[in-house]
Amino acid sequence: QVQLVESGGGLVQAGGSLRLSCAASGRTFSSHAMGWFRQAPGKERVFAAGISGSGSRTYYTDSVEGRFTISRDNAKNTVYLQMNSLKPEDTAVYYCAAKGSVAITTRSRDYDDWGQGTQVTVSS
Repeated sequence: QVQLVESGGGLVQAGGSLRLSCAASGRTFSSHAMGWFRQAPGKERVFAAGISGSGSRTYYTDSVEGRFTISRDNAKNTVYLQMNSLKPEDTAVYYCAAKGSVAITTRSRDYDDWGQGTQVTVSS
């Protein structure tokens, strides 16, 4: 089991940037693909970005491609989500999740461990 703690959310104006961090416990961090999901009010939780265990591969949903960058530092057991050119529709609770294998998938049910979430609010 991996324990995850997100940080870095907040309120930002449209066009601004935020960097989310997710600190993970455990000694096998590189064995887990990591994902960032988001849940807007009244909507289901959806995939935003994912990164393989080694960090060599990344994948983004279309709506964030080119604006968000996911990265990881396996020495620090931390995954990041750099969010640029933020839009009001990016407003959501953002969740970090760990998968039990190194390959990225976009389905939330494939991820075993979840953080508590961090709120991102983008004002127009």
